[in-house]
Amino acid sequence: MPELPDITVYIEALEKRILGHTMERASIAGPFLLRTADPPPSAVDGHEVRELRRVGKRIAIGFDNDTWLVLHLMIAGRLHWSIKRKKPDGRRTLAAFDFDNGQLTLTEAGSQKRASLHIIAGEAGVTELDPGGIDVMRASLKEFGAALTASNHTLKRSLTDPRIFSGIGNAYSDEILHRAQLSPVLLTSKITREQIATLHRAIRETMTEWIERLRAETGDKFPEGVTAFRPEMAVHGRYGQPCPRCGTKVQRIRYASNETNYCVPCQTGGKLLADRGLSRLLREDWPRTLEEMEDRRRA
Repeated sequence: MPELPDITVYIEALEKRILGHTMERASIAGPFLLRTADPPPSAVDGHEVRELRRVGKRIAIGFDNDTWLVLHLMIAGRLHWSIKRKKPDGRRTLAAFDFDNGQLTLTEAGSQKRASLHIIAGEAGVTELDPGGIDVMRASLKEFGAALTASNHTLKRSLTDPRIFSGIGNAYSDEILHRAQLSPVLLTSKITREQIATLHRAIRETMTEWIERLRAETGDKFPEGVTAFRPEMAVHGRYGQPCPRCGTKVQRIRYASNETNYCVPCQTGGKLLADRGLSRLLREDWPRTLEEMEDRRRA
């Protein structure tokens, strides 16, 4: 799922292409993509783009008649820009937005179509789609700490909760926690002031670094290689590979369709966290350390 750095670069690329340009026609072919009925897609036809903004993990495109297109790409949705026009087929290409200088299309891979499009009349409607999390790049340390400790959750859950923090998902939360050298299962009720400051700094450093990386990678092109798994990442998606800081193999916690990746020496003080998918079965047999796990594998 595109997160804050990816959405930032998407918006910058869109600003260069559609800001000040006129929408000629919006074609929606995905049967589940459009989540609103009023106003209709034709409400933006013939109108000029006046503003683009990030709303959590959504991209909001505002027109001169105060109508907004709000896109949520979810896991497999992606945007593409082309001078050539393409008719959306409803299978992979779910929507096409024809501008006076080119075409923006939305595609979604896989059979589970979860991407969404809201067409909203007025600023109030856009605000209603905002989950309410604070902007971590602008929040002061005091504001950050207050939001983090307002309820008791693990750091992983808190970072990825859009009602607490805006734009952080599964991928970058792993990278942030690795940089901060904090356990993903540390409870916010037990975090110290020093750890809050470290985490606040790690978020800003991680997000800034990745925004700059993605900008450099994209250049003047439209971002086509948006992915949650990048070889330059420290731990996310790197289970079994060496931690760039200490060289120890990266471990994981699996749950539902997601997983958390972390480094045992760097983040958990040598403690191997129970994999939720297996710990219910193994219970007391779950190894406590990496050494114990390796011993069991050799046995």
